[in-house]
Amino acid sequence: MGKPKVAKRPTRDEFVLEEIGNQLVEAKHEQAEILLTVWGLEEPVRGQIVEMDSRTGKVHVAQYGEITKVPFMDIMKVDYPRD
Repeated sequence: MGKPKVAKRPTRDEFVLEEIGNQLVEAKHEQAEILLTVWGLEEPVRGQIVEMDSRTGKVHVAQYGEITKVPFMDIMKVDYPRD
């Protein structure tokens, strides 16, 4: 009995990562609400970016006073909610 296989995070090239980074910086600057598609999570993470911690590589997203810390490398897509 070996370890159960965990799907590996898809690799993205530097241009995709740079584009995601730019979108996050812009959303933080504009204090816009965003919708993050995160690898390994079924539900998207929604809220405003309150901090981008370069030391830990995590993006801190706040909604209703609750902060979710999302690893930058797990962010697959940045959207803006349409409601």
